[in-house]
Amino acid sequence: MKRTVPLILAVALFMENMDSTVIATSLPAIATDVGTSPIALKLALTAYLVALAIFIPVSAWVADRYGAKLVFRVAIAVFVVGSVACASSGALLEFVLARFLQGMGGAMMTPVARLVLVRATDKRDLVSAMAWLTIPGLIGPLVGPPIGGFITTFVSWHWIFLINVPIGFAGIWLAGRYLPEIEPAHAKRLDTKGFLLSGTAASGVVFGLSVVSLPALPPIVGGIVLVIGVAAGLLYLRHARTTPDPILDFRLFRNPVFRAAVGGGSLFRIGSGATPFLLPLLFQLGFGMTPFQSGMLTFASALGAIAMKFLASFTLRVGGFRTVLATSALLGGIFVAASALFTPHTPHVIIIAVLVGSGFLRSLFFTSANALVFADIDASEASQATAISAASQQISVAIGVAVGGGLLEGTTYFTGEPVGADSFAFAFLTVGAITAISMFPFLRMQSDAGKSVSGHRVRLPAGEDPAPLA
Repeated sequence: MKRTVPLILAVALFMENMDSTVIATSLPAIATDVGTSPIALKLALTAYLVALAIFIPVSAWVADRYGAKLVFRVAIAVFVVGSVACASSGALLEFVLARFLQGMGGAMMTPVARLVLVRATDKRDLVSAMAWLTIPGLIGPLVGPPIGGFITTFVSWHWIFLINVPIGFAGIWLAGRYLPEIEPAHAKRLDTKGFLLSGTAASGVVFGLSVVSLPALPPIVGGIVLVIGVAAGLLYLRHARTTPDPILDFRLFRNPVFRAAVGGGSLFRIGSGATPFLLPLLFQLGFGMTPFQSGMLTFASALGAIAMKFLASFTLRVGGFRTVLATSALLGGIFVAASALFTPHTPHVIIIAVLVGSGFLRSLFFTSANALVFADIDASEASQATAISAASQQISVAIGVAVGGGLLEGTTYFTGEPVGADSFAFAFLTVGAITAISMFPFLRMQSDAGKSVSGHRVRLPAGEDPAPLA
């Protein structure tokens, strides 16, 4: 049963993570059928991200109010209905609304799955369970583009979404049969004002950054919405300080371990989140590969992610959270920056080796950071920790894509040259540096932080206590 729960949750999350990127290579075919342009259709990508941003903050309250298991099954059902609506769409507005509905399901699926896992797993088994849950988030975005390209080329783009129907029904049945019953908590009254402010803040930031990095609308629109989102975020911070039960309780950040897990994880995601955006562009625009060839090459990262699953528990038990997270952040940044050295003449075996190493380090980092979020908090705080970490992850990835796109655009603007293989070097070096500096929040933790989860024991001289590094 130790593996049954995370595997069931992982299958559902793989469906959600893959689907969020699978349509990228299918936009031209979908646009033709719904009577619009691929650029305009990118609004569907943005609609999905906005739905995630709006409904992730309320996921903690909904799970506590109605029970995490029930909410998880309903979330899968909503996602499946949204998938069918996508496949049957005949116009741009229909498709955008269908993607928004999918995003509503995905917004509940991911954080609630993590909450189910935390509440159903002993702390000593959390790292191993989290490793299974982390892999779909890493592999899904990598296999999405090549699978989407294959289905669109040889079958029909409609099956990108229809394939979710049998997977979704299987997930609902398996979750009902094997997931443990988790009784609803005594959820307090919904913080309606906080929900409106947090939803406006998160969706404004995500929508604004998405429009700027993937312009389907004039960039000025993205800039205005981004400002509105930031303003709403500031208003929410003031609201949260005066509300007894805010929808996102930032008092959790008083916990130094939770603060390091979310803060360091957000920095890492900003840097590494740009990589899935930059690499396909490098291979296609810089090296002249087809989308399918590019997707097959980037899939090498998945091999590293899978290999990590078998070493995560041992690595954390030996090194502890502080050492493992700081080291994987630093080395992960170096591997991201190494992509700046790729040229059209670089042997594929070297590219694959770098991507496998990068995938291993990213997977090790995400598994460790996701487990550290829950390592030093009470069970009553788990739902809040889930919602806060999920919201921060979504915003960080959006920032990462915007940073990657901005660096690429800036390079071509100052050089006056079109996008080519040489345009990506500065972008990879910069996002690699951002990834690497995420090690500093972890270096400030105590050496035995999260030991109840990692199993790591620090041997110190008699009378000496672990102390955070300056």
